[in-house]
Order: sequence, then C-alpha cells, then structure tokens
Amino acid sequence: MAKLNSIIKIEGTLDNLTFYKGKEGYLVKTKSSVSAKRIKNDPAYARTRENGAEFGHAATSGKQLRRSILDLLTDAKDDLVTSRLTQTMTKVKDADTTSPRGQRQVAIGLATPLGKLALNGFNFNSNAILSSVLLSDFTLNTTTGAISMAEFIPSQNLNAPQGSTHVSLIAGFLDIDFSTDIKDLQVSPTVNLPIDNTNTPVTLTPSGIPSGTGSKMYFLKVAFYQEVNGLQYALNNGTFNALKLVDIL
Repeated sequence: MAKLNSIIKIEGTLDNLTFYKGKEGYLVKTKSSVSAKRIKNDPAYARTRENGAEFGHAATSGKQLRRSILDLLTDAKDDLVTSRLTQTMTKVKDADTTSPRGQRQVAIGLATPLGKLALNGFNFNSNAILSSVLLSDFTLNTTTGAISMAEFIPSQNLNAPQGSTHVSLIAGFLDIDFSTDIKDLQVSPTVNLPIDNTNTPVTLTPSGIPSGTGSKMYFLKVAFYQEVNGLQYALNNGTFNALKLVDIL
C-alpha cells in the first residue's frame, strides 16, 4: 500500500492497481492475482485462512467492546479507534495459548495476565490521553466501580483545552463476555464542575453492579464544555474528551 501524491485523485481499478480513499488520504495498492476461491480451498493458503479468521475475530471483539460502551464513547473517540482497538484485540487473542492456530479467542486470552495487560489502559481518543488531561491521582473500588479523588481543583488538576469553562467526569463499570456478546454497562451520575480554583472531592459511583460472569472493566471519562449564556455546549464536538479503560478484572 502506498500514498497517492498526484494532484489527480483517482478511485477505482486501473490495470493491476487499485486506487481508493482512506482516512490517511488517497492510497494505492496492487490487485491480488490470487483468486478468493483458491485462498479459500488451497492447502498452500492454510496460514492465510487462519490469519484471516483470527483477524476477523479480533475486529469483531473490538466492535463488541465499542458497542458495549456507546454511552461513554460517542463523544470521546478518535478517527482511528476501530483499527487501533482491532490491533490491541489481536494482542489479547495472541495470549490464548490453548486454542489451535486460527481459532484463538479474545475471551480466553483476556483471562490471562498477558491478555489483560494488552488491553488495560486503552485510550479511546488518542488526541486526548487521560494521563495528559487529568493531572490528579484517583482510586478505584473494584467492588462498586466507584472512582474517587479526595481533592480535585479543576484549574490545577486538568490540562483543560482553551475555551473550556466546565468539565464533566463520568465512571463506567462494564461486565462483558466476548464469547457470548452478553454485556452490561453501569454508568455513574455525571459530576459537572466549573473549571476554577474550587477544591471539590469527587466520587463517581456507577448506578449498580453490572450483571454477568464475563470480564469486569472500569472506565473513566473526562469531557469539556463551554458555557454560553448559561448553557453548556460540547467543546469542539468532543475532540478534547478523554476516555480510558483504567482497569480489568
């Protein structure tokens, strides 16, 4: 795959070259000379089929996770979150050391320390990494999903973007089983504060304990707003909002 730098932008197939528009601009790749039927049936392409099956599984698992936290994710993601999460889920799947090649599973990999390590700490908006946005330590109660900050001074403990006047803090507690796609997300009430020098202890307690026997995941979201005439508006459509998976059990 290569980038097309010509002033003439082409989409489609010409000879053995395929031109298309991606998120990184106009791209070009060579057209495969191997038929889909041969890849599907030829023993020589067994590894290709195995890799394809596992890549599709990783992509599906990433989609499952994104859909399970839509209430948090909608305004706190970057344009490449789908591909980034698929790459991460591939690492989680690789931690499955019991299934045969081509059948390794995210659910099994996530049950291992190595699989948890691959996914834990994932930032859904690479333009707003939580550790760069929130300059305050917090504690997590893994039983209730509550996230607490004993002292929180917004003007000091935030790297707030220019133009923001208020911040919202939200915690999420998710139970998700990737093998069955059964999930339950519990979200805390939103704590909305002006970005000033007031010291306010913050506790974000999800509304309940999520049901299920899957993996337990904990999320923290920081969202910025600008107040105009008494109303708060999302700042730059959420470009500066941070969402992080802060722990997995």
